[in-house]
Amino acid sequence: MSDIEETEVRGGQGQVLDPETYRDSIGTMEQSGKRKWVFPRKPKGKYTNYRNIVSYVLLLIYFAVPFIKINGNPLILFNVIDREFFIFGQPFYPQDFFILTLGAITSLIFIIIFTMAFGRIFCGWICPQTIFLEFIFRKIDYLIEGDRNKQMKLDRQEWNSEKIWKRSLKWTIFMVISLIITHFMFMYIVGYEEVFRIVSEGPFANPTNFIVMILLTAAFYFVFAWFREQVCTLVCPYGRLQGVLIDKDTINVFYDFKRGENRAKWRKGEDRKAAGKGDCIDCHQCVVVCPTGIDIRDGQQLECVNCTACIDACDEVMEKVGLPKGLIRYATENEIEKETEFKFTGRMKGFAVVLLLLTGFLGYLLTSRAELEAKFIKPAGSTFFVRDGKITNTYNYTFLNKTNEKKIVTIKVIEPKHGEVIYSASSKIPVDRDKISKGTINISFPENEMTLSKQNITIGVYDMKGNLVDSYKTYFEGPFKLQF
Repeated sequence: MSDIEETEVRGGQGQVLDPETYRDSIGTMEQSGKRKWVFPRKPKGKYTNYRNIVSYVLLLIYFAVPFIKINGNPLILFNVIDREFFIFGQPFYPQDFFILTLGAITSLIFIIIFTMAFGRIFCGWICPQTIFLEFIFRKIDYLIEGDRNKQMKLDRQEWNSEKIWKRSLKWTIFMVISLIITHFMFMYIVGYEEVFRIVSEGPFANPTNFIVMILLTAAFYFVFAWFREQVCTLVCPYGRLQGVLIDKDTINVFYDFKRGENRAKWRKGEDRKAAGKGDCIDCHQCVVVCPTGIDIRDGQQLECVNCTACIDACDEVMEKVGLPKGLIRYATENEIEKETEFKFTGRMKGFAVVLLLLTGFLGYLLTSRAELEAKFIKPAGSTFFVRDGKITNTYNYTFLNKTNEKKIVTIKVIEPKHGEVIYSASSKIPVDRDKISKGTINISFPENEMTLSKQNITIGVYDMKGNLVDSYKTYFEGPFKLQF
């Protein structure tokens, strides 16, 4: 767009469009309720370049993480089926579920604070839906079908040879990419080795896994080939959540209506201020680049994902007509209405304090988590027996090693004193890293020390250096005695 003229809004065939017709052509919904397809123009500019860098880094992380291991453990793994969870190479188990729950609550509060301060920036910059759609699938649209006008022209024309081969090629590539994304998602659940094994054995050897992969691939294809921005505008709960979190002190992508209105077409050499016109030249470039089909000049809207495409488009136009940039920019509503600077509100401070406390408690739980978890359970139906003046109970033990090192432990009775541990095998019990070790022991006490038919005892597990690794409280049974 070398020169911005008064009537420089053109359709796919080069004709001048009526403004109202033009606006309707990029809406996402007709008055009848039928969906309208959004054909956003390919964005370019400073923020688009930044988003490209962020998206490519995130995509690299997504495709690389399944292959990264720490001390032989996956960096990230959420195997719900086998109840195996690894975060940054550290194993977590169902027994640690409360830590993961607290971590999820802490993350939710962080999202709330972040949204109150910076709006929906997550949606436009980090959200997987946006990353995959805008920086993979949409770029394939541009590569095969061309920019906005060419896509609209192709969509309107009959199903001739050009349209058939372009759409067939695009849909085939979409399906292949969806299949790749699905396989990598599976790697986050079962690990890359298992995925490679399933693929090498073929669908007939693993029919259930094959069916699940096909269904998930179809879901990805449906979302990114057809449903697209409707995920953000209709389905995503975060989009609804922002409605109760955002206020006039939240940073969002805003149109400066004080500076922009009254909007009017650009005329060379005109003194717009003297004519009572604002800086907005009504070129609609901010509208045609919007991936959700909204007009940012209508104010803050639920469909806005803060992708900054409108900022780049508007800045480009302002630069060409010699007006200051920033007509559309990151700002708060109060900054535009009252010309006040961004401030950290009391509500934000309150949530920040809660977040700080939760983060500290979460850190304490992670650092104080036992390296080995021990349980001593009496076998069902078992009872005590008395021999040589001693009362003996049988216990099944279960040791879970939560570290990345093999441990050798031994068992001692902490309370009450004089308890004797009788092993079924060696007193030095090996527990491999990230493994469970099970066995049986007998514990005996002198008959004269057991004054109750069911008495509480504490059993300790010690490493070879004599350090207490874990303890477990259980009960010890003995004969019933009358107390006088």
